[in-house]
Amino acid sequence: MKTKLIALACAASIGLAGCYNTLTADQKMAVGALGGAAAGMLAADLLDANKNWTVVAALAGAAAGTMVARNYDTGTCAYARGDGTYYEAPCR
Repeated sequence: MKTKLIALACAASIGLAGCYNTLTADQKMAVGALGGAAAGMLAADLLDANKNWTVVAALAGAAAGTMVARNYDTGTCAYARGDGTYYEAPCR
């Protein structure tokens, strides 16, 4: 059952990625969250994690996917200064 759910989530995120340029900012974040959650679940499944770690991996993936989509929409990236702080600037 878990494998079918992961396959469905991956297929849905790939299908939505085809129309990524026509989506609104909120829709892009939703697609990023779905794709990130699917990737997190897939990674947890490949590592034979228990249910709790699978949920944590899916949530972390969703958060990462949302941030990538948000940064893509604004065109800014975070860069490390080297002293432990970060700044935002246009992506190179």
